[in-house]
Amino acid sequence: MGLRAFLSRRVVTPEGLRPAAVLVEDEKIRAVVTPAEVPSAATLEDFGGLALLPGLVDSHVHINEPGRAEWEGFRSATEAAAAGGYTMLVDMPLNCIPATTNVSALEAKRNAAQGQCRIDWGAWGGVVPGNHEDILPLAQAGVLGYKCFLVPSGIEEFRMVTEQDLRAALPYVARTRLPLLVHAELPEFLGGFNMRDDDWSQYSTHLRSRPAEAEVAAIRLMLLLCRDYGFRLHIVHLATGLALEMLQSARAAGLAVTVETCPHYLHLEAEQIADRATQYKCAPPIRSHPNREHLWQGLKDGVIEIIVTDHSPCPEFMKQPGEGNFRDAWGGIASLSVALPVIWTEAKQRGFDLTDIARWMSERPAQLAGCHARKGRIAGGYDADFVVFDSDAEFTVTSDRLCQRHPISPYIGETLRGVVKRTYLRGGIVFQDGQFSGSPTGREFRQ
Repeated sequence: MGLRAFLSRRVVTPEGLRPAAVLVEDEKIRAVVTPAEVPSAATLEDFGGLALLPGLVDSHVHINEPGRAEWEGFRSATEAAAAGGYTMLVDMPLNCIPATTNVSALEAKRNAAQGQCRIDWGAWGGVVPGNHEDILPLAQAGVLGYKCFLVPSGIEEFRMVTEQDLRAALPYVARTRLPLLVHAELPEFLGGFNMRDDDWSQYSTHLRSRPAEAEVAAIRLMLLLCRDYGFRLHIVHLATGLALEMLQSARAAGLAVTVETCPHYLHLEAEQIADRATQYKCAPPIRSHPNREHLWQGLKDGVIEIIVTDHSPCPEFMKQPGEGNFRDAWGGIASLSVALPVIWTEAKQRGFDLTDIARWMSERPAQLAGCHARKGRIAGGYDADFVVFDSDAEFTVTSDRLCQRHPISPYIGETLRGVVKRTYLRGGIVFQDGQFSGSPTGREFRQ
């Protein structure tokens, strides 16, 4: 396609927000230059005052294919992602059948993805009881790291691990130098069994069943194991601010620990969730307004570095919309198409800017997934992945904007700030003004 120049008065670069021209050739960013330095031979595309951000990277997504494509699949997940400004997803090893706990399961996932992906993707492997001998082969086969649960995952094919299981697996994980992503709650703090007679139509019951202490105790255990085995620890979907001081101290002591949180914990609050509103159910649960502000302080302080969706879709009946039973409804919030405006709505009013968004939602998740030499920045040598973003526009979330297989969302009806106008993958348009372009061209990124 020859040399092209993408111009904007607001390009988000590693050096900050500035007027610039992004020169693209052969799917790569050749250079980022001033508008005056654009070669005369370049084909120009001028976005004026619309912001140009690096393509977003989501390192925590449940695509569910193969095996549960009726929940979500590679085509619908990557379309929802492209509509939200994402150009790279990393798929979790559970919810699909077979779970990605060995190389043959990884190959089954790769076969399922063929020809379906609008954007690029990668795979996490799983750590489950007894599969420690699969950890090194999974690394050699190209997974980007590993995921485990310290509590029941809700998926029969992906069992939780105990401390004993972890001590068997962690020497292998440490040898790979890949991160271990941990769902950090401990089962002894959960209240499901001794609360069976409580009123589970009330959100407060769900909240009490998964207290913050479950997260704090699990993180304390993982930090202990991190000291013992020297592996890269990543805490997924942190929902409580009570763990921030402990995490900050661990990092100051030299432990290799990173932390993510999610849009629903940064935007929603328990006080506003109605009874029977099971579209808000997730684990850990959405906590109080003061806790939400504590998480924002964690982002400001740099303890939390990454924002991901934990996109976890399901068919509508699994949310039990009629009965509204928080105990039995599926726990998960799907937000790939709206995560950027959700976060921008909250971040802007707290004084953050688009460079913060790019760091939290692109650069740092790319570092976690090991694709940071190609993804996560608008800079020379990187893939020409970017999103054209109208940061001033407002819109009301409707089901047709979600693009996921099942349009269930706690955000429907909300007015948010920021509209994704276009998404480019390696220089090609994959999403533009509500429409998808061309055939799927996404590729797998392997370690």
